[in-house]
Amino acid sequence: MSSSPGYKSLNHDGRSSSTNTCCCSKSWRKCPCYGKACIVIAAIICVFVAVVFSAAGVYSVFYPIHASCKINWSFNASCDVVQTKIVQQINDWKGADMCNGTQRCLYLLKGNKAGVKTTATHETPKKHYIDDLTFDFSSASDGSCQVKGYSTSETWYAVLDYGTNYCNLNNLITGSGVDKLPAYTETTSDSVCTQYSIRNCDVY
Repeated sequence: MSSSPGYKSLNHDGRSSSTNTCCCSKSWRKCPCYGKACIVIAAIICVFVAVVFSAAGVYSVFYPIHASCKINWSFNASCDVVQTKIVQQINDWKGADMCNGTQRCLYLLKGNKAGVKTTATHETPKKHYIDDLTFDFSSASDGSCQVKGYSTSETWYAVLDYGTNYCNLNNLITGSGVDKLPAYTETTSDSVCTQYSIRNCDVY
């Protein structure tokens, strides 16, 4: 049986055989296209990798790499008061009955350690995506409460969220009324909270 033109290589038994396998094989230095095709392919790969990493770097200046949100709050109240109200709101918005065209529903309490941490999930009513929520509580010496909130999508490929992760947290803060406590402050930004600047918590 005839073989197609190619370069010579050795079989395991030492006999020569002809093959048309070319670039980037173990015998790539003997390849007729070495110096042209292989170099072009390598260059294309390098450019592609550079573009991907450059785009990721530019994007991360504006938003987190993954759809998520970090928020810091301060309250002139005890952490027991703040945490109790947030936990109560999570439980009040459990299930789909409260949705009524909004996202203020389908929260589920996952864990609660008094004065320390509360964890929960939120499910979007239409697409049924799940987001993980965490509230970390810290009592200050002056009696105020510092809270760090974090919401992140369980969907590994989620990048943009139209402010959904912000609203996951904010809806609980405003729904529970803790934003009306004395000396309430909130700190976040696009760099740590995906699409914070275009958030619309009436929708999301």
